[in-house]
Amino acid sequence: MTVTLLIETSEPTAGVRLIRLNRPSRLNALSGDLLVELAAELGACASSSGVRAVVLAGDERAFSAGADVHEMAAAGIEAIYGARRLDAWKSVDAFEKPLIAAVEGIAFGGGHELVMLCDIVVAGANARFAQPEIDLGSLPGDGGTQRLPRSLSKAQAMRLVLTGEAIDAATAERWGLVSDLVAAGEAVHRAVEIAARIAAKAPIAARLAKQAVRTAYETTLSAGLDAEREQVRLSFQTTDHDEGVEAFMTKRKPNFQGH
Repeated sequence: MTVTLLIETSEPTAGVRLIRLNRPSRLNALSGDLLVELAAELGACASSSGVRAVVLAGDERAFSAGADVHEMAAAGIEAIYGARRLDAWKSVDAFEKPLIAAVEGIAFGGGHELVMLCDIVVAGANARFAQPEIDLGSLPGDGGTQRLPRSLSKAQAMRLVLTGEAIDAATAERWGLVSDLVAAGEAVHRAVEIAARIAAKAPIAARLAKQAVRTAYETTLSAGLDAEREQVRLSFQTTDHDEGVEAFMTKRKPNFQGH
């Protein structure tokens, strides 16, 4: 029996791990097994000092079509909220290093919600985004109803959730769901470029900066400012901060070691 890995990994450049979802026959639908593999791989990336940024991609037809409807038909709500799948999803959300989505083709339902767990989103011109759960008599259940209004206007979020209709990549960029819009087929290339740029920075500072920005979505402004100041204090305690300041003063490129 041939066992096909549900994700594929590579290192396109120093400090960058590329993870590709690998269920092309199901448009990379997010089965429980796939999410468990993804969470495990991100756990390995989190533990590796050699990985400073991660790019998450699908293929040219689909980033991901969303939750596996075949699993839902067989297992009902447990297909979405069973402990194994839910724990995997929470692990992806908790990943502390920079995570960049490279989207070609469709990112629908849970696939779009997975995109929204990423810190930066690069989309090819052929990408489309949707929350079509209402067409199955349900609603987004992997964070869509909560994350969309934090990125979009109420009206835009409601349009996606209530109509189930897809928007194209240009609209997604205009609405703020996409940070970088590139020609079709170029999303991974651009995402790896961005990841390489981040990988050259101080890794502890990058992790602290990600935490600080994420705090803005979770708390009040005053509490967020307190959290930001604490992250800055922590960054000042690192050897990399000393290296950055010395490199600036001596007009040379810094060599950050992650300490």
